[in-house]
Amino acid sequence: MPFTPDMRRKVDQIRDYLYGGGYPDPLSNAEQLSFLFFFYMIEGIDAANLRQSKATKRDYASLFAGDWTIRNPLNAPTKGIEIIPRERMRWSSWANAMSGEQLVTFVRDEVFPFFAQIGDEFGMSFMAQARLTIDEPTVLTQVVTLVNELRLEQADPDTKGDLFEHVLRQIKQAGELGQFRTPRHIIRAIVDLVDPKIGETVYDPAAGTAGFLVAAYEHIRLANSSANGREAAELEGKTFERGMGDRMNAAQWRKLQTETFYGNDVDPKMVSLASMNLALRGLPDVRILKRNVLTTSFDRQAKAEKGLPLDGYNVILANPPFSGRIDRDRIVDDVKIGTSTATELLFVKYMIDNLAEGGRCGVIVPEGVLFGSTGAHKELRRMLMQNNRVEAVLSLPGGVFQPYSGVKTSVLVFAQGGRTERVMFLHASNDGFKLDANHDQPIEADDLPGLIAAFNSREETWTDWQARDPVAPWAENWWFADAGAIEREGWNLSASRYRPISREAAEHRDPRELLEELQEDVEAILGDLQALALELREEAA
Repeated sequence: MPFTPDMRRKVDQIRDYLYGGGYPDPLSNAEQLSFLFFFYMIEGIDAANLRQSKATKRDYASLFAGDWTIRNPLNAPTKGIEIIPRERMRWSSWANAMSGEQLVTFVRDEVFPFFAQIGDEFGMSFMAQARLTIDEPTVLTQVVTLVNELRLEQADPDTKGDLFEHVLRQIKQAGELGQFRTPRHIIRAIVDLVDPKIGETVYDPAAGTAGFLVAAYEHIRLANSSANGREAAELEGKTFERGMGDRMNAAQWRKLQTETFYGNDVDPKMVSLASMNLALRGLPDVRILKRNVLTTSFDRQAKAEKGLPLDGYNVILANPPFSGRIDRDRIVDDVKIGTSTATELLFVKYMIDNLAEGGRCGVIVPEGVLFGSTGAHKELRRMLMQNNRVEAVLSLPGGVFQPYSGVKTSVLVFAQGGRTERVMFLHASNDGFKLDANHDQPIEADDLPGLIAAFNSREETWTDWQARDPVAPWAENWWFADAGAIEREGWNLSASRYRPISREAAEHRDPRELLEELQEDVEAILGDLQALALELREEAA
C-alpha cells in the first residue's frame, strides 16, 4: 500500500490539531508522534513474534505478559489496587477505551514509563527519558484517534517510512549547533556518488533523523533488485526508483538489517526520530547512540561492548553541524586540528580517522572549509590531499538549505589512504527545486543526475578532459585539477578556483554562478576576520 493522499491528509490533520492546540514546535511534535507510532506498532510486532515462536517452537515471552505496578493511583481500576496486567499497556486497550483527562493521565504516568522500562531492557535508546508533552486532553484524544485511522499495521515499511518523512518535513528550524534536516534529493545524490554496497558498514556520526542511513538502505536494496523488483516512488515532489532487494539471500538481508548501519546524535529528540525512522522501514535493530563524537571517544573495548566495528567504517555519510563552536578543553585529542574549535573542521577530521582501510566518505561542508586560510583549514585540506584520495568536490547551488540556512555548501567525496593525484569538480546550478526562501517547489532544471553520471564514468571524463582544446570554450559543468595545481593554491578545494574560463565562456556565464563566486570570496574574508578575532581573544585571555 503506497503513501496515499488520504494518509497525507490525516498526517496534516494531526499537525494542524497540534499547532491549533498550543503545540507549535514541529520538532517536539514529530518526537511525540514517533512515540505514539511506536506504541501502536509494537503490539503488532509482539503478536507476530508470538506467532513465529509457536511456529518455530522457540521461546518468546510477550512484552505484555505479567503485571505492572501502577505509578499513579488515579489510574487504578478501583481504589486500593496497585497492580494491573501489563496487557493494559497495549495500544488497543487504552487508545480505544479512554479519552480526555483519563487518557492523558494513563498515557503520561503508565504507558510512557512502561515503554521506557521496556526500552532499557531491550536497548531501545530512543525511549530513554521519553515523556508525554501533549497533555491537553482534547488534543491528545484527537491525535490518538487519527493515529488509529492511519492503520499503520496495513502499511508496508516503505509506506510507513514515507509517512514519517512527511512528518519530518515539517521541521524547519536549525538546532543550536547549526544542524538541520538535509533535503532528501541531496542525500540521495551523495549516496549515489559514494555507492555503499551490501556487506559494507555505513555510518553517520551526526545522524539527525537518519536520512543518510535510510537513503543508503534504499540504495543497497535497489542495487540488489531485479527488473521486476523495482518500482517508481515519489517523495517531496520528485520521482525516484525504489528496489525490493529481491536478489539478496537471507544471510545478506540479516547482515543489512543488523550489522550495516550505525549512527550518533547529540540531541535526544533526534535520537528518537532517527530510531523511529529506521524502525518504520524495517530496521528496528539499528542503534542510534546519544553521543557527541567531538567530546567523547571509544577505545576498542568500548566499541566491542557496544557492538561497533573495531577498525572503522567502510562508508561514512554525513551533514555535520555548521558554524558551531565547542569549548577547547572539551574536544577529545583524536579530532583536534590545530587550535580550531569549529565543528565543521573537527567533524571532517573525525571522519578521516574513522574510515576503515579503503573506506569512502561523502560529507556536506560549508564552502569556507574548502578555501579558509587559517592554519587549521589548510592543514585539514593538506591531510585530505596528501594522506587520502579526494575524488570529487560537488558545488551545490546557493540556497539549497533554505529555509534553514543560506550558507553556500559543497560535498566532499574522498577515500581513505593513498594520495590524491587529481580532483574532479562538479558544479550544480540547479538541484530540481526552485531556489527561493522555502526551496520546496519542484522544477525541471536539475544538474544532479548528469553530474552523478559524469562522476560514475570519471575515467572516461578524465580522458575527455585531457583531450580538450585548452583555448576552446568549456561547456561542461564538471572539470578537473591536478594535485600540483591545488597545492600551489594553498590546498584550495573550491570548485570555482579551477573552472576553465575562456573569453567566449565568460561572456555567457550565468549571473547566479558569478554571485556564488562573489559569495565565496566574501565568506573567505569573513572567515579570516573571525579566525583573527578568535586568536586575539585567546591571546588576551
